Amino acid sequence: MELVTLLAEDGTAIGTAPKDTVHSEATPLHLAFSCYVFDREGHLLLTRRALSKRTWPGVWTNSFCGHPRPDEDMIEAVVRRGTEEIGARPLDVVSVLPAFRYRAIDAGGTVEHEICPVHVARVDDAIAPDSAEVMEWAWVRPDDLRIAVSSTPFAFSPWLREQLPLLHEAGRI
Repeated sequence: MELVTLLAEDGTAIGTAPKDTVHSEATPLHLAFSCYVFDREGHLLLTRRALSKRTWPGVWTNSFCGHPRPDEDMIEAVVRRGTEEIGARPLDVVSVLPAFRYRAIDAGGTVEHEICPVHVARVDDAIAPDSAEVMEWAWVRPDDLRIAVSSTPFAFSPWLREQLPLLHEAGRI
């Protein structure tokens, strides 16, 4: 059973809960992370969430997301989850938006309510995404992604739509 860390409004850990119970119509605030992965040429890995995903199935999003295990180091969690989800080990992981927080409700009524530090990393190896997580992927130029999100925001996850301008302002995308 995978556990997530529950958080008070100020971000203080207040307990844990099974991951499969926290994404509902009444999702409690919990800890997560997002990661944007680049290749050696500066292309960004964009992934499309598998249709079997509980929240936002079939939408395009950042390279991968996840939840650190209780008491797991955040960077170690990013590396672990990236290796599991995209099939390549993230390198040079850096936290770029450590206080990012969002709340969103998908079409089915499931709520995401997370303090979700955002990271960037690179990969040198070919990726082999887990089909239970990723149904499609593309290496894109960041400028092209910004244009696509501006033109068709409904095709992208709400966290990507919120994170992208912040990452651009920070000079990371």
